[in-house]
Amino acid sequence: MRAITVRDREADGYGLSLTELPSPSAAENDVVVQVHAAGFLRGEPEWPSTWTDRAGRDRTPSVLGHEVSGVVVELGYGTTGLTIGQRVFGLTDWARNGSLAGYTAVEARNLAPLPADVDHTTAAAVVMPGLTAWQALFDHGHLEAGQTVLIHGAGGSVGSVAVQLAREIGAHIIGTGRAADRDLAGTLGAHEFLDLDSERLEDAGEVDVVFDVIGGEILDRSTALLRPGGTLVTVAAPPTVHPANGRAIFFVVEPHREQTAQLAARLRDGRLTPLVTAVRDLADAPAAFTERTRDRIIITVK
Repeated sequence: MRAITVRDREADGYGLSLTELPSPSAAENDVVVQVHAAGFLRGEPEWPSTWTDRAGRDRTPSVLGHEVSGVVVELGYGTTGLTIGQRVFGLTDWARNGSLAGYTAVEARNLAPLPADVDHTTAAAVVMPGLTAWQALFDHGHLEAGQTVLIHGAGGSVGSVAVQLAREIGAHIIGTGRAADRDLAGTLGAHEFLDLDSERLEDAGEVDVVFDVIGGEILDRSTALLRPGGTLVTVAAPPTVHPANGRAIFFVVEPHREQTAQLAARLRDGRLTPLVTAVRDLADAPAAFTERTRDRIIITVK
């Protein structure tokens, strides 16, 4: 099968290339998915888990990409809940080969059924942003109806999903970002918007939850905006400034079948629309890793 791999952590470009590899087999509780569409993060070649498995052993050449949508073609021993020929999507394990390939082996519990009327490109685009936003707002932030949430990067792939999820439960939403993101954030459900280049972050006032995807100075300054008992949740970096009367949480998104199924239901009935600004073929994926663009790129495989 064709796959996008990295081979050498010290090499220029990490040895990123389109490679021919043997197709994977399904281990216990695995399925093998024929990949139709895949998503990736440009920082993946810098992650330790890209180069070694959980026991610290070298696993190169490593296949990149961890968002997958496709069709089950093989079941491992003990696998339950999925069948051969079923359309599925989800997040693959960080320390195993990923989705930028013709086939990928995934633990069945990481995947959810994909409705027939949701296309694979849309499904692959929602997995990482959707699970990240869901876990930030609800698992860690415990956001409830009537509360106020400040969402940084409201016009980006993760922030835009967070705005839609927060709107659905009846929260008051303050989005931040660049001036060009204002209209999109408003269309998705933000009640207010702050341009971080020209407006004061402190003008947001007190909020119950902050969801940060930016880090740095913005993360540090956001701590002061929390009401007593409030929560700051970030995926950018562990906070260095902590609220006096609240919580500050850094987390890494995890696969979750039930949450993925919840995203599928929202895709199907139009409550959720992920950002997809560019679609490329697998052969173009190495160039996509080095592009200087804010575009959300999804790779079509089959």
